[in-house]
Amino acid sequence: MSLLLSSNNIGNCELKNKVVMPPMCMYKSDNSAKIKPFHSFHYTSRAIGNVGLIMVEATAIEPRGRISNNDLGLWEDSQIAGHKQVVEQVHEFGSKIAIQLAHAGRKSLVKQTTPLAPSSIPFDTNGSFKTPQSLDLEKIALVKQLFLDSAKRAKEAGYDILELHAAHGYLLCEFLSPLTNEREDIYGGSLENRCRLTLEIAKLLKEQIDLPLIVRISASEWKENGWDIEDSIYLSKELENIGVDSIHVSAGGNQKEQDLMPELTALYQCDYAKKIKENINIPVIAVGLITTAKQGETLLEEKVCDFVAYGRELLRDSNLVFKFAKEFNEKELIDNSYLRAYL
Repeated sequence: MSLLLSSNNIGNCELKNKVVMPPMCMYKSDNSAKIKPFHSFHYTSRAIGNVGLIMVEATAIEPRGRISNNDLGLWEDSQIAGHKQVVEQVHEFGSKIAIQLAHAGRKSLVKQTTPLAPSSIPFDTNGSFKTPQSLDLEKIALVKQLFLDSAKRAKEAGYDILELHAAHGYLLCEFLSPLTNEREDIYGGSLENRCRLTLEIAKLLKEQIDLPLIVRISASEWKENGWDIEDSIYLSKELENIGVDSIHVSAGGNQKEQDLMPELTALYQCDYAKKIKENINIPVIAVGLITTAKQGETLLEEKVCDFVAYGRELLRDSNLVFKFAKEFNEKELIDNSYLRAYL
């Protein structure tokens, strides 16, 4: 059997294959931030298509933590029911499902609220993004509690895995970077201090929520003197030490101008995943313009990662795993209702 289509675990959660649908914002909710019929069909269709792990898009822990007014949220109990329905539908077809808990920080474009950030530095100066309010220690404590409360709701909804969003320039990522964190208290300055909030939240979730935990990071912010791969290796080791079950390795997103950004070619972020995997013992998820079965299989064979995230390709083709099963001559993995399309 191919490595890509064989099973593996994240924590105590067994996934039937190593194909991951990473979180991708759909912007299909409204100001209620509740699950809509679109989300049910969107995620369930990938379960019908045999994806091993389906990750629900960035889901905000408070209203001002949304990226937009059309994002999902899980900050109140009335939002649980929709998530529970999606989870049950995905489980009906044998896939596992995770939720990415997030706070947009200074990149929030929600109309009614003022963004929060480690320091009062706007994402850009052209007027598209508001100047954020710097968090005081009391509000930082509240953010930690909001992550925990949302995680409890996710557990109640039946999710198999949690993902903590510390990538792409959102709140926790902003704390990590010396370019967006100019604090002079215990959450700023040294690398240890800048990592503190992400580690505290991850530790809180591991201690109080009995679910595997993934943390998504941006391995580099592609900016001189900014967050880089060596910082990411340090953070990943610390996350492993507190019991985090997997690191999901992306990059970029924290700066409007990314001077050191590489050319966007196939597998352009996978070297980051490899370097992190070489330094930790928990599974690593790679992402970054991965589109083919051969690419995924090679990444696993060469121990670049343990799971392969297909983002845009799973937007194009909800039955991507069936296509891979045909390529690997493992047609028994294709649902019999679809088999005639792959003869």
